[in-house]
Amino acid sequence: MSARQLPIILALGATQTLAWASSYYLPAILADPIARDLGVSSNWIFAAFSAALVISALLGPGIGRQIDLVGGRSVLSTSNLTIAGGLVLLGFATSIPVLAAAWLLLGIGMGYGLYDAAFGALGRIYGEAARGPITGITLIAGFASTVGWPLTALGLAHIGWRDTCFAWAAAHILIGLPINWLMLPPVAGAKAAVANAVKPHIPIDRPMILMAFTFATAWTVTGAMAAHFPRTLEAAGATPVTAIAAGALIGPAQVGARIVEAALLSRYHPLLSTRLACLTHPIGAAIVGLWGGGAASVFAVFHGAGNGVLTISRGTLPLAIFGPRNYAYRLGIIGAPARMAQAAAPLAFGLLIDEIGSRVLIVSSVLSLAAFVALLLLDGKRASE
Repeated sequence: MSARQLPIILALGATQTLAWASSYYLPAILADPIARDLGVSSNWIFAAFSAALVISALLGPGIGRQIDLVGGRSVLSTSNLTIAGGLVLLGFATSIPVLAAAWLLLGIGMGYGLYDAAFGALGRIYGEAARGPITGITLIAGFASTVGWPLTALGLAHIGWRDTCFAWAAAHILIGLPINWLMLPPVAGAKAAVANAVKPHIPIDRPMILMAFTFATAWTVTGAMAAHFPRTLEAAGATPVTAIAAGALIGPAQVGARIVEAALLSRYHPLLSTRLACLTHPIGAAIVGLWGGGAASVFAVFHGAGNGVLTISRGTLPLAIFGPRNYAYRLGIIGAPARMAQAAAPLAFGLLIDEIGSRVLIVSSVLSLAAFVALLLLDGKRASE
């Protein structure tokens, strides 16, 4: 990361924090109060949220192609408007159809505004040199849950969930939209690029399949642990207080691992850090298997560290393997299975925990090791030629 890149890194780091806090991390705090007000089960809220993730996955390749053509300025600004619209509609929701429409808009906004779009925008600006900026924005946005959950809970306690949604919407219009529009540079010749655009042919070859498989399996584990981390550790023998305290370590562990990646591992091919990241969750799970719930904090640090690096790798590994040409479009294709897996993981692992308890960590570890094996089969030098 250079001093010239710092303003854009800070800008995108701030708007990514806002985007994640007001969309992806919203149901964890507001699902129950929304469900109570609407007189429905909170499962409806999480079902709508899962559908929103699927929508964002389906939109990913098209949004990536748009970024390749015109850059990230208009795309990320559109996300602010769309997420704001979804939040306003959610704040007015009094029925399941309105709730579904709100999450439809939020799903579209997440497709336009979360990491894949931001990574694509950085690839469009910096090309091969985007690895440092990608790491930089994840260092900042890694605190999205740390910032978002307390702010949403504070709003819920003082102004209610509806006005909290309106407040987040206002933040997108008053803060996120101006930052994205003013700080991201316009792309010269964008109109001509759109007019003369021919949809690129990206072969779904062996490297693409291996990479898509890697991130789909890794994001299955991420989605499952995000939803069931305390419950899994309680099944392993941890007390509720211990499990929640351990969960609080995940965010700092993610950021710490990203600092290590930036300071020490950035001189190596991203395959190295990605392979290492796939091993940390199984190591932590093995420690829990040996020492039980008392090792909850150790598991949280290992899991969080791996997840932190994998988030960076989702942007840096495709860039290193395939280069900047059609980068955002390729990210959308590679990321679509991962987002769908992330949407299905909470339900699937919830059912598994009901049946096998803490042994669900065997399943998550096998998935992480499968991703590691896929990366061993991926030859970075050969694929980048």
